[in-house]
Amino acid sequence: MFSLLACLVLDQSSLKDSSKSCDNYPDTGGTRAYTELGIGLIALATTSGTLVCCALPVLLVTLGMGVVVSGLVGNFPFLVMLTHYKLELFAVSAGLMGLSGWLMYRQGRTCPNDPVLGVLCERLQTRSRLLYWLSIALWAVGFFASYLLLPI
Repeated sequence: MFSLLACLVLDQSSLKDSSKSCDNYPDTGGTRAYTELGIGLIALATTSGTLVCCALPVLLVTLGMGVVVSGLVGNFPFLVMLTHYKLELFAVSAGLMGLSGWLMYRQGRTCPNDPVLGVLCERLQTRSRLLYWLSIALWAVGFFASYLLLPI
């Protein structure tokens, strides 16, 4: 199981046992890009959660729409729970973004030599990078609204 995970997420040199190789898993070249895209999507979802729990209510109250915030909390009571676990939510989303960034920008990352698979791999890498930087921007807005804007 670990060797499959190492082939999907890490490069082949991370396998300590030379008898195990990624050749046993022939489709890992394409699957690795999908794994990175999936982690990017999860990071985007958690950073969107930081916006919903923390930045959106602060923005609405700042604009004088406190009644809208009370209506949101009345219709979606889980927002209160998210604000109670704000620190954990920011920590998990930052960890996922760190993992996603490491997966995308590590050394030795290559696409397959096949022209069709190479184009698909490059396209997935571009989408992964776009999701990653969108997640970073959303996280930064949520962090600013939750921790830096309130003392001002």
